[in-house]
Amino acid sequence: MATYLHVFIFSLIGGIVSLIGGFLLLAHKKRAAKLVTYATPFAAGALLATAFLDLLPEAAHEGNIERALLGTLGGILLFFLLERFLRWFHHHHDEEDANHEDANANLIVIGDTIHNFIDGIAIAAGFLVSVPTGVLVTLAVAAHEIPQEIGDFGLLLKKGFSPKKVLLVNILSAFATVASALLFFSLGTTALEYLDVVLGITAGFFIYIAVSDIIPDIHRAEDKTIAGPQTMLLVLGVVAVGIVTTTLHDYIDTHDHNEDQHSHQELHDDHDEEHDSHFELHDEDHHDEEHDEDHHDDEHTESTHQH
Repeated sequence: MATYLHVFIFSLIGGIVSLIGGFLLLAHKKRAAKLVTYATPFAAGALLATAFLDLLPEAAHEGNIERALLGTLGGILLFFLLERFLRWFHHHHDEEDANHEDANANLIVIGDTIHNFIDGIAIAAGFLVSVPTGVLVTLAVAAHEIPQEIGDFGLLLKKGFSPKKVLLVNILSAFATVASALLFFSLGTTALEYLDVVLGITAGFFIYIAVSDIIPDIHRAEDKTIAGPQTMLLVLGVVAVGIVTTTLHDYIDTHDHNEDQHSHQELHDDHDEEHDSHFELHDEDHHDEEHDEDHHDDEHTESTHQH
């Protein structure tokens, strides 16, 4: 059973640990570039596996599969439109005034904060299903956020932000993940009524990022090869998350089954104790009745004798 502590710790991991890539960029640009090259396709595989092997099956289990799939479609369209708006806004300001660097930098920060806010909802939705699903969603979020944060750090540095300001802005933005996760998780039963839809939207979010942002980059990078290292890493991401998903859910299902058996045994024992108590009480009542009858017979005999 997930708790607020689970949500807080893992949303903090999803938000703050994702900044590791940015820290690496500030410390060593070449290593950061390699991380982007190889971590990004693995993240795409992790996102796809989490969407298809965990989120959508859980959405079907928790509610209505048709609502879940509508949520998936809606999620893809929603994030497509959001990206179109951000791109239009960015280019619109570029055309209006090439010196609007601050406005563009602020747009990057706003977009990253919205992204982190959505990540928090995804993590909370995972924990509303179960702890293993919450952990998997957190890992998928962190996997795609690490290379993305490298890009955001690089853009803000290019816009003229100092390294200290870049760090501060991104740390504050990362806390949007924690805030939205706790907020959504606090909705509890209200959120559970629409959990299938939310899980579907989250799956759509993951699918959109992998298919529209990451996979085209892999095609461009490996245009002349059939299966280069990035392609293999994407497949590895799918396989790795698939194995983790199966292992975690098998463990939790076994654990829940054992708990159910233990609870059933305890209930059975309680029933036996109640039965024994009832039997003892019945014996005592029967004994009292016999005692009263014996006492009555004695009184009757004594009365007859006196007579």
